[in-house]
Amino acid sequence: MDQIVRVSEYLQENAEVLIDKIVEDALKNVTFEISEEQLKLARKQNTEFLRMMARSFPSTDEEAAQELSDWADKQGENNSQNMEQFSQSIEPFAQNRLIYSKHISQVALDLEVGSTQIVRIMNRFNYLLDVAMVKSIKSFEKHQSQKLKERQKLINELSAPIVPVQEGVAILPLIGIVDYDRMTYILNYVIPKIPKMEVDHLIIDFSGILTIDSEIAQHIFTLHNVLQLLGINLYFTGMRPNITMAIVQGNIDFSDFHTFGSVLQALAAIEKSSK
Repeated sequence: MDQIVRVSEYLQENAEVLIDKIVEDALKNVTFEISEEQLKLARKQNTEFLRMMARSFPSTDEEAAQELSDWADKQGENNSQNMEQFSQSIEPFAQNRLIYSKHISQVALDLEVGSTQIVRIMNRFNYLLDVAMVKSIKSFEKHQSQKLKERQKLINELSAPIVPVQEGVAILPLIGIVDYDRMTYILNYVIPKIPKMEVDHLIIDFSGILTIDSEIAQHIFTLHNVLQLLGINLYFTGMRPNITMAIVQGNIDFSDFHTFGSVLQALAAIEKSSK
């Protein structure tokens, strides 16, 4: 154990110098351009990892893995800022493992550590490196998923605006693909805003979308009923034949729907009904 503690203390004290040598060797195998900022971050992350690994030598695998968990999660969050950078850092993983192993084992040999203890040190190194890789990937995926959800929410907000056109009248233009998530967003976030806008007539324009399926058509029927209960008159415009067919295939009776070929026709009908 004294030999392992000696290696642990040496690696912690000389982590920065050793990482400089490891990074220098690793750069020989890099086939893409790395900025100074990326190099600085790589040195910082690897120095932290080396010191943490060295501190863990006297501990059990479970204790070492627990300390590593929070650190790896943080690295995954940082790496999620740049998907390309993360994938590039994974690519030379096997080669970097060999470089790390060479330098750490050399330190152990220089400190005259016995072969049994060197094997234990290298086993710990490989175990923690694998744990760090798995945790970083999982963390990266988690933060990427969260970012995608945030972006999708922003897309939904931008692609489903309520546009007032005159007193008591607004238009909700649908653009792009109308899927389950988008329709759910409209029902949960867009529709509740309408009563606060003092809108009596809402025109939903479908001319910006190509098709919907029967499930989405059912949601449109729900949307119609919700707005009726709120005392808002609903008008559908720009419905293509295939969209109408999807509504029919969904066994939805839309005989009570106010449908028009264009927004102008709907506005004319609203003006006429208001007289």
